[in-house]
Amino acid sequence: MNYNVIEKFVSIDGEGPSAGELAVFIRFFGCDLRCSWCDTKYSWDGTVKPELMSTDEIYDYVEEAGVFNLTLTGGEPLIQAHIATLISKLLENPRLMIRIETHGGVDIIPFKEEFPSERVQFVIDYKLPDSKMGSQMCESNLQEIEPGDAYKFVIASALDLQMAIDIVMHNYLTNRCQVYFSPVVDLIDPREIVAAMVDNKLNGVKLQLQLHKYIWPKEMRGV
Repeated sequence: MNYNVIEKFVSIDGEGPSAGELAVFIRFFGCDLRCSWCDTKYSWDGTVKPELMSTDEIYDYVEEAGVFNLTLTGGEPLIQAHIATLISKLLENPRLMIRIETHGGVDIIPFKEEFPSERVQFVIDYKLPDSKMGSQMCESNLQEIEPGDAYKFVIASALDLQMAIDIVMHNYLTNRCQVYFSPVVDLIDPREIVAAMVDNKLNGVKLQLQLHKYIWPKEMRGV
């Protein structure tokens, strides 16, 4: 099986459950959503030519990296043809913790049924109004998450923030998975999010600032 890979690299994980830890990244080409604030347009707009890599080539790259956290991202990894074949192969490495960053519009149930391993975890976005993609969310995913998974709310406005709070509280998300509030750089002051967390007593919600954008220029790739 072959996959269109936009970039592969080793760095620290800038966000999510393994933030600050080393991780190996495989970023796939292609996404079926068009978020207004997307910061990885090059993964789907054709400005960067993808590299064709086989299942074994990806596995060997990850193996040689010697890093135990693996992030499959995009684009959207769960719409890649034969992604289940790749996940199965990657699980042959008993050291790997595989995290799949998904945009929230794909039903995760089939993948959870096929890969019940605690070493396959999902970091799921929930698209809020300012993304212009809220109607594409797979709402059933809110009921399928588990303690090892995470929900990420990318927040660009006061409207986004209030909706994120409502979803977290209505679905008791902090009792069921990890929850992150992530501000869109230059669109909302993180202090506004912190104030709302205090006012609403959002125990269990973590404010997430993308570490890689503070270490390197925000336009820089491969970091």
